[in-house]
Formats: sequence, structure tokens, C-alpha cells
Amino acid sequence: MSDLQRSALAARIARLPHLPSHAGHENEDEDEDEGDTIGILPPGLGHTTTSRRSSAEAGPSPLSAASYFSQALEVDVPDSGLTFRVYYTPPRPSTRGLGTVLVCHHGAGYSALSFACLAKEIAEASRGECGLLAFDARRHGKTLPSSSSNSGDNDNLDIQVLTTDFENLIAKVFPEPARAPSLLLVGHSMGGAVIVRACPQLLERKYRVTGVVVLDVVEGSAIEALPHMHSLLNSRPDGFESAEAAITWHLSNHTIRNPTSARISVPSLITPAPTPPSNAKPKLAYIWRTPLKSTSAYWLSWFQGLSSAFLAARTARLLILAGTDRLDKELMIGQMQGKFQMEVIPDTGHMLHEDDPEKVARILLEFWKRNERVIVGVKKVGES
Repeated sequence: MSDLQRSALAARIARLPHLPSHAGHENEDEDEDEGDTIGILPPGLGHTTTSRRSSAEAGPSPLSAASYFSQALEVDVPDSGLTFRVYYTPPRPSTRGLGTVLVCHHGAGYSALSFACLAKEIAEASRGECGLLAFDARRHGKTLPSSSSNSGDNDNLDIQVLTTDFENLIAKVFPEPARAPSLLLVGHSMGGAVIVRACPQLLERKYRVTGVVVLDVVEGSAIEALPHMHSLLNSRPDGFESAEAAITWHLSNHTIRNPTSARISVPSLITPAPTPPSNAKPKLAYIWRTPLKSTSAYWLSWFQGLSSAFLAARTARLLILAGTDRLDKELMIGQMQGKFQMEVIPDTGHMLHEDDPEKVARILLEFWKRNERVIVGVKKVGES
């Protein structure tokens, strides 16, 4: 079994441009944010904090994402019945146009903050010409059912539901396609399945999609691994005594290999455990925010048909893998026909964009330059 399967489951701020004033608003849950050590991004603030239940000696302490994104917002999307937590670094205004935004969808069990280090690398390496928007999917991170939601289906993680959420959020953040920046869709694992399925709908709505980028997921390998997932998940701890302990666990088993990224992203993956009755045995201080076992009903829907959807995307296509994972037959034929670009990043695990954000940023920007600034007579990657 590849490292992909072992790692995947073993393991007040300005508004967005064009965002209606009623849709995105400052976060008011300061007490909660202080407790879980991530929260909103105070202007100019980049500092380390510690859990209220642990000391610095317990392990690497959580790190604020303040210096990694420009903005953090809550965006109400009534069509999805959700208030999305969004992190955004906008592109710098340019005489060449409205710029390009990488729109990033995280994998199952993770959060938007897994893209924090990548966001900083993209902004610096592109000199601000490219922005990056990442968000917490439903049942993940700090995205919550909206107060006005009447839906009883907010826990549904079926691929079609996630895809519709993605489309609804894009439409809310950039309501006028003609005035929106170009979009480079980036999805990690489960998120890759979402962005390739959302691409046709976004193109139909007249958004400019520079390309789709799938990070470390192959349909054939993923489906083959599904029967083993429960045993892999059984090896995970039920929770942790502190945020520091959670960070240490992710680093020690190489689920994440970059200590800085782990300090930013891991605290968003856990939540304080419910307080037990006074006569109950004390439990762990933190539990998983998104228990992956509870998502098993949706695993097949995420990955089935992923290869064909990726190859059918009417834009440039890029697949980035952490190792020489075996391509399934459909992708192998597609690669031989030159239908997509493939890159392999050695010495990384499933969270390759956290493990080596500098290398991933470099690959993404080269892909962007080739396909956004296309020269007459030069075909985009994947064009026949």
C-alpha cells in the first residue's frame, strides 16, 4: 500500500473583493479562537500560543496563521446552509488584469490551514501576482451550519454535496464571473475529487479557470485501499491531552513532516472534548474535530470516477504525487497521450503541500505561467 493511503487516514480583517457586505463578516468567537489557538488573524500578528492544558515542554506549540494569510472571514452561503471559514490572500492589482487566485480544497479530516505555508510561498514567489483562497469544508474546521439553515443534512459529505458547496462558495465570493480573477483550482485528496467535478460547472457559469491541480490522489490506488481504511483508523489515538501532543503525534509518525506547518494546521483538526459528568472518569482534553470513521459512507463517492473527471476537465491539468504511486490504467493512457502534466516530489508524504510548500509553490507557479500567459501557437497542457 502506498504512502498515500497510509498517511491520508493514519493520521478585524478586510472583506474579500466584490463580497456583499451581508455575506462575509468578522468572526466574533474570540473566546473559542483563543482556546483552540488558531482563530481569526489579527492584523500584523504572528505569534506562538500555548494550550491552556499544557506547557511548552509538552511539544511544539501551536503557531498563529496571521502572517501566512492576509484575511480570515466567515462567509454565509444560504444555498449550502453553511457559514464557511475562509482564509484569503488576494492577488496584487496588475495592469495585466484581475490576477489569478488559487482556490484550494483540503482533504478529508484536514482543514484550510493545511495550505497556510503554501499561501505564503505563492504570494512571495509570484510577488503578489497570484493570490490564494482556502476554506474549511462542511464538517471540517470552523465551517458551521448557518443560524438560518433549515437543512437537517449538514453532515452529508457525498461528493455531489461537497461539489455544490464549492460552486456555491465561489459564486458567493466572486458573484460576477466577468469581474472575477482567473481561478486555478487546487484539491488535495478528497478535495481533488471535488475540484475536478466543479470545474465544468464553473466554466459553464463563465468563470475563467486556468487549470485543475490534484494533489496526491489516484482513483485506482484510493479505491483499492478502502477495505483497509478502518484498520488504519483503529491505529489512531482517540484524542490528545493537549494541542502540543497532537502536533507531536503528527510529526512523529510523519503524517506531516514540516514542523512549522504542523504547528499551524494541526490545532484546527482537534476540538476540546465534552466535559464529562463530575463522577465520570476524566477523558482526553481534545478529540478529533472530524472523526474519519464517521465519513466512511462517502469514501467510494469521492474517488469513483475521479480519473475520468480529471481527464475530461476542459482546462489544463496537473497531477502532483508524493511518490511513484502506480497510476491506474485510465491515467496511464492519459499520461502517454500527453493529456496532463505530472510531477513527483520525493521525500514528502501524503501532505506534500505541507511537507515541501516551496517546491509545490514552484511547480504551481510554473504551471500557472505556462497556461495563464499562453503564447499564440503554444497549446495549454492537456490540450489535444
